[in-house]
Amino acid sequence: MTSASGFATRVAAQNSAAPAENPSITAAALVTPGADPLTDEELQRRVQDALHSDPFFYDAHVAVSVEKGDVVLRGFVMGEWDLLDAIRIARKAAGKRRVINDLSIQLGGRK
Repeated sequence: MTSASGFATRVAAQNSAAPAENPSITAAALVTPGADPLTDEELQRRVQDALHSDPFFYDAHVAVSVEKGDVVLRGFVMGEWDLLDAIRIARKAAGKRRVINDLSIQLGGRK
């Protein structure tokens, strides 16, 4: 007759030995979930392309950089809606990376 504690001990022993016995588990499977494999240059290009390709956003005065893994937007936009659009577009393109807003609004809409 096996007690409940004896069963728990055997299950725990099996679970702790499972990765060593299973050669199909690779190092790729051990990567932290949610980690973004993009390099800083790729991330910068992705955000720049997203801002540039949006038909309703004028990106000529917005610079994108990546500092310590965070996307930084610098420059100016023509109004509050443009500011919100820039942040929305950049966040979508950046995925799980943080977007830092260092944009200013140039009132009057002069270029």
